[in-house]
Amino acid sequence: MYRAIIFDLGKVLIDFDFTRGYRALEGRCPFAMAEIRRRLASTDLVARFETGLVEPRDFVSQLCNLLSLDIGYAEFCGAWISIFGQTLVPESMLADLSQRYRLVLLSNTNAIHYEAVCRQYPLLDYFQRRVLSFEVNAMKPAEEIYRCAIEAAGCPAGQCFYTDDIAAYTEAARKLGIDAVTFESTTQLERELRLRNIL
Repeated sequence: MYRAIIFDLGKVLIDFDFTRGYRALEGRCPFAMAEIRRRLASTDLVARFETGLVEPRDFVSQLCNLLSLDIGYAEFCGAWISIFGQTLVPESMLADLSQRYRLVLLSNTNAIHYEAVCRQYPLLDYFQRRVLSFEVNAMKPAEEIYRCAIEAAGCPAGQCFYTDDIAAYTEAARKLGIDAVTFESTTQLERELRLRNIL
């Protein structure tokens, strides 16, 4: 019997595209989008931000130095959150599931992105518990963040169903006994939930 359903955030509940963020910054610094991407990838700044080791304003300051950005904090946040797009899972599905299961959000994210999605996407209101990398100081696929999710679920790992768009993350969850499926589409997710008599 399942008691908790655990969802990833990006590319499961909500689509995103980092290219939009790079484009938004492109006009405010001397680098093209490809160079912005390369410079970000050459440091661990984003990973440290997403594990809560860097505060938002410090992150923005360091990133502005890295990219020679001439931009204020609020304007940067506007560009940084422009990555988000349409919702992928219907709100009606979450409403239905939330009546019978504990819904847990499990996400590698940061304070700026999380604040924005809470403002813009009401579907997050269906989640009773939220396990966020920047709050627990660990990122998927580290075992620690899954243990936090199991604790948030309030039941044994075997009574949790989890979906994530990254196969390595679902595999890490399965190693701890969670029933995990790699997300491909809403149709595929509905099929997996029906096979388990969850929907």
